[in-house]
Amino acid sequence: MVGFWVKALDKKMLAFWALAFALLFAACSNDDNGTILVNPIGGESCAAIEESSSSDYALSSSVVASSSSADGLVSISTTVMEDTLEIFAFGGVKLDVVADSFLTKFDYGDVVMVMIAGYDTVDVPVVAGYGYVFPGEFFLYVSEGLNYIKLEARYGQMAEVVGLGRDLKFPIDVVVQMKEKGGYVDHLENLKSLSIANYPGAYPDLSIEEFANFRMVHTTGMGEGVLYRSSSPIDPAIYRNAIADSLAAVAGVRTFVNLADELQYAEEYKGFADSYYATQNVVYLNVEPAFANTPFKEGLVKGLRYMIEHEGPYLVHCTYGMDRTGFTIAVLEALMGATAGEIKADYATTHKNFYNVVNGQHVALTAKQVALLQAIIVRLMQNSFKTAGVDISDFENADLASATEKYLLALGMEQSEIEALKSRLK
Repeated sequence: MVGFWVKALDKKMLAFWALAFALLFAACSNDDNGTILVNPIGGESCAAIEESSSSDYALSSSVVASSSSADGLVSISTTVMEDTLEIFAFGGVKLDVVADSFLTKFDYGDVVMVMIAGYDTVDVPVVAGYGYVFPGEFFLYVSEGLNYIKLEARYGQMAEVVGLGRDLKFPIDVVVQMKEKGGYVDHLENLKSLSIANYPGAYPDLSIEEFANFRMVHTTGMGEGVLYRSSSPIDPAIYRNAIADSLAAVAGVRTFVNLADELQYAEEYKGFADSYYATQNVVYLNVEPAFANTPFKEGLVKGLRYMIEHEGPYLVHCTYGMDRTGFTIAVLEALMGATAGEIKADYATTHKNFYNVVNGQHVALTAKQVALLQAIIVRLMQNSFKTAGVDISDFENADLASATEKYLLALGMEQSEIEALKSRLK
């Protein structure tokens, strides 16, 4: 379990908050008659993981202009702080605004438009901590008492997303404008309520396949018995590995795409040498869920090329089979012609398999909760595709197959490779 938490924490968090590991484990685990309750996203008890540096305590010299736009929306004007260590080492973009001052005009749960002059514009929720968004999502970090606010991507590098490179020149003007008052409040409330358990007895309503989050992908255009997804068949962190490995063997999976591990780490898992998994083709990608950043994109392409070069059936997994797997599978589904509704439904199925555990028993998610979870994959795909120059802002009506081909081409794949991949998946 310790190995899982070390891997799950963002790398920059490890640099400053080694002690936070112990606190996080204590806050997010609840021993109740052998049940281990986990919230892998964050939530009320384990979301307040804050980052700091020596510059956090310097007095701000900013003079923030506040105004209302022609349509009555609140906005502020400021600049990017000249914290190049933060920008280039950690990817955060600090804005020269005192957090308490910002919170007199905006509230947690608001969705704002951040317009960086000469660079990019992004829509993000205002939140108090890293754990109040799903992995890969963008957010505006606002913590009371700090002399700045910060544009961030959970597990990612927001500076790269908005185009801040080594050639940047200060000052860089920024406008933060209200996009939707309270537009993220429902998501915040939903995140706080989600918990899972790590033993089958908490899920009497699920099949063993559902407990392991194991299933065949059968969206439009996908071949029968060609592509599978699951929680990790080798990582014992969430106690589903042996089940997932056995199910993969029954399905005859020949090629695994492991988004979570590197080979050396994977071989250390208890039981790895005796697993079905260890006898098959595996590509180890070890990528963080930073879907809009270069390392994940390069890992995605490497994984897809490995699939082209090896026979199926294929199985894609990370640890839970939720975030990295969810995005990767959504890309493959879109490429093969899946509808927006199919992509969203399959993404949310994973969350239904894990959430929600209340008083030690699985309780079905409400329709509203499912809709909120489905919206996550839409945002993740829109954000990542946008960084590749592909617009799917009208997700429901976009030609997602064509858009995904353009996305993969922008990531460096050749058209012939894309056709070969599609042929493998038919």
